[in-house]
Amino acid sequence: MKKKVLIIAMLLALMAGVIVVSANASSPLDYFGGRNQKTVTISQEEYDRLSRYKKMDTIMQYIEQWYIEEPDTDKMIENATRGILYALEDPYTFYYNEEEWDRMKEEDEGKYGGIGIQMLGNAEDYSVTITRVFKDTPAQRAGVLKGDVLVRVEDLEVDFYSMQNAVNIMRGTVETPVEIEVKRGEEYITFHIPRAMIHVNRVEHTMLEDNVGLIILYEFAGESEQEFSAALEELKNQGAKALIVDLRDNGGGWVDSASHIADLFLDDGLLFYSEDRYGNREESKMKEGKDDIPLVILINGQSASSAEILSGGLHDRGRATLVGTQSYGKGIMQVVIPLDDDLEGFQMTYQQYFLPSGVKVHKVGLTPDIISEMPEELANAYFELGDLSDPQLKDAWETARSLINTEI
Repeated sequence: MKKKVLIIAMLLALMAGVIVVSANASSPLDYFGGRNQKTVTISQEEYDRLSRYKKMDTIMQYIEQWYIEEPDTDKMIENATRGILYALEDPYTFYYNEEEWDRMKEEDEGKYGGIGIQMLGNAEDYSVTITRVFKDTPAQRAGVLKGDVLVRVEDLEVDFYSMQNAVNIMRGTVETPVEIEVKRGEEYITFHIPRAMIHVNRVEHTMLEDNVGLIILYEFAGESEQEFSAALEELKNQGAKALIVDLRDNGGGWVDSASHIADLFLDDGLLFYSEDRYGNREESKMKEGKDDIPLVILINGQSASSAEILSGGLHDRGRATLVGTQSYGKGIMQVVIPLDDDLEGFQMTYQQYFLPSGVKVHKVGLTPDIISEMPEELANAYFELGDLSDPQLKDAWETARSLINTEI
């Protein structure tokens, strides 16, 4: 009977929110005894904030002292942290533990142990599509193709929300294997791929016929703006009179990189502006000193985020002609925040951006001036750099040639 009364008393105490935890409890029930308490003085604001997490802390104290096995509290706290961010239901907001934080930095540097693919998630159907297979990598040698839909990595079912976890699994020690499964058409294919050191090239360039230069920009990371600027100068030195910037399948990256590249082609004024949930506005402004070379930008349904900032801002300012298909429509921005002396961190969506004219990009995308579809039978085809049998590139090239003639 006494035990039943004590349990009822515990429940009443929980409901009343007046629990005081004792540091000297000898059983779970003693947690409600209130004996030998140590006190500290804090502000009302801090007390109110800590009170919001009282339930979590109470559970943790019970587990730490009374769970049947010694708990891994660090793992519990990490998963709780992931859960807090996951509850936002935003796939662009997530936590990096120490290992993931290091891998994120390696990815930005363009050197890491992996298989050599680039992916983009679809917020509508939650699929994850391989948008690029890097040259001379294990993925290419195994037969993975651009356009394959990634459905599994080891035991992880891959979708829009688990994509970052899939990346973490595929990264790892060189020469160790990883198993992935893709969907190609109606067929499911499994690959066993050994990891290797991946060296990412973010920029490729070449001269096309009739003095048209081509720069392919795969992502905004590392030193992509410096590589882009060097490619532009080299093409101009070779006599380029018009430029195509290929942003197809470019899923974005660092916004600052997009701003630096845009500044090569714009004088002072806006590239874009962004707003937080309170309506606070930040503006990305350009400097004087633009290059006047006629500009064509190639986009498709996988051109997203910073790729849309660059192409959308230049188009909105009348500086570029867009060719291709409707872009992805990721008009929100994330901030990456370090924690614990830069040993770990998290990424959080915090702003939405708009083009200089106020046009919204998020969930809308950019509409090209010249629609150029990729034929279905060529959707997964591999084209050599500058190959004009690529129908979208050919349309961009013809547009660039017409701009040269217009300038004359």
